[in-house]
Amino acid sequence: RLSRSQLSVVAASMTEALLVLTNCPDEHAADRIALALVEQRLAACVNRLAPVQSVYRWQGNVERATEVPLLVKTTRERYGDVEQAIRHLHPYDVPEIIALPITAGYAAYLRWIESETARSVTA
Repeated sequence: RLSRSQLSVVAASMTEALLVLTNCPDEHAADRIALALVEQRLAACVNRLAPVQSVYRWQGNVERATEVPLLVKTTRERYGDVEQAIRHLHPYDVPEIIALPITAGYAAYLRWIESETARSVTA
């Protein structure tokens, strides 16, 4: 018999849930991307965080920018479509798109991510 924590780990591996990170140049771009991902069922949920200060190297120069982070909850199955949608909607030439596996979590929440991002089956 599995403990609750073991069940959560099993559930995470079954759903292959992902947390995708991206940073947007402003709230308008962040809202547009978040809404599109949820409306298209590519993400179960997108959290828009408070603006952050980013420091990065771009085209040989050290740059600073205020950016709006998005935390996208999706599945490995939908990752390709999520990446394509972000690339299409994002104003940056090379947007940050990083996927991290969710290795453990509340089983009911992980099932919800899977159900909200499932591809619809048409007869």
